[in-house]
Amino acid sequence: MAQQFEASTPRIEGNTHVLIITTGSVASIKLPLIVEELAKTSRISIQVIATEASLTFYDAEEVTRASGGKVKVWRDRDEWENWSKVGDPILHIELRRWADVVLIAPCSANTLAKIAGGICDNLATSLLRALSPSTPTYLFPAMNTFMWEHPLTSKQIRVVEQEIGYKVVGPVGKALACGDVGMGAMTEWK
Repeated sequence: MAQQFEASTPRIEGNTHVLIITTGSVASIKLPLIVEELAKTSRISIQVIATEASLTFYDAEEVTRASGGKVKVWRDRDEWENWSKVGDPILHIELRRWADVVLIAPCSANTLAKIAGGICDNLATSLLRALSPSTPTYLFPAMNTFMWEHPLTSKQIRVVEQEIGYKVVGPVGKALACGDVGMGAMTEWK
């Protein structure tokens, strides 16, 4: 049985609580490095939500090790493991209460489409749908060039920026993991 949310991720007075959401883009491979660097700052607390597709690119245990055991990687299966009755904590609600800032890094074309369409079919998108509009949220797109150039992507970016109010950072152009060269790579995390 998974730990209760409160037992593993208390809010620390004076810290900035950063929730990182990783999605099914190869740029998720950078998460252990991002967590390791952020964990060096004593006034930052970090938690991670991983879509199942993002876990193709990194090992959740590696993230926990990179943080010195301070960071929990939450998965879809954790959402309802400890819920048994009305009044029990609901993970996506507890995590949104915990977060001072949310980073969707990377944000795949699939998750971008879900966010823009209001779909909440996993832990990450349920949290985003329940998130207060006043919570600073940054979306870092990462996808193949032709996915980035697809007409629906620009429409979805407009919805995310103008209607939902998220700040979109990137992408950048370079040689992509698939071998194509062009726009679509996640902005350099450093």
